[in-house]
Amino acid sequence: MNTTPTDPRLLDLLPPALLADCEVLQLRKGEKLFTTGQQPRYLFWVHAGQVVLERVAANGSSVVLQRTQQGFVSEASLQSPRYHCDAVVVVDAHITRVPVPALLQALTHDPAFALRWIGMLNQEVRRLRLQCERLNLKGVQARVLHWLETEGKGGCCAVTAGYKSLAAELGVSHEALYRALADMVDAGLVLREPERLCLKAPH
Repeated sequence: MNTTPTDPRLLDLLPPALLADCEVLQLRKGEKLFTTGQQPRYLFWVHAGQVVLERVAANGSSVVLQRTQQGFVSEASLQSPRYHCDAVVVVDAHITRVPVPALLQALTHDPAFALRWIGMLNQEVRRLRLQCERLNLKGVQARVLHWLETEGKGGCCAVTAGYKSLAAELGVSHEALYRALADMVDAGLVLREPERLCLKAPH
């Protein structure tokens, strides 16, 4: 096995014995974590980069079900006999894979860990509710401001996966996002950096 993970959130979540069974991976854009129909053997925690869960539509196009830059992907498959989508790395990623049998055993025999796991899932539900609310907002600027206010720390959000990925997360075209950001910068609403976007404090 490779070195165990160092992400503080993962260290706080998983018990030491389970961490020892994990493996840290460096994956390149285009690689797959799993494909539709495979039996789930691992859950995957994304430290950096980006992974999408996608499924092929009836017309042959790909439908993105989830886009993750940090946190678990495939946790919904923990008790499923097979994966129902593909997990594709779309930005070079640093990932920890957690073996499903060891994880299930820990959840069964470690009540404190089981409670931490429930808390993590509750946080994910809250995040997805905010995302749904954001996608219902009209206008790109409204979605950007909502994203910064709900996802940011100190009014700032990392954009390490790039602004095209951010546009997909916000449900807009990257051209519309670039135009909106240019207007927001000119209006003094935000400060745009290559890998970070921040709300500007009012004077």
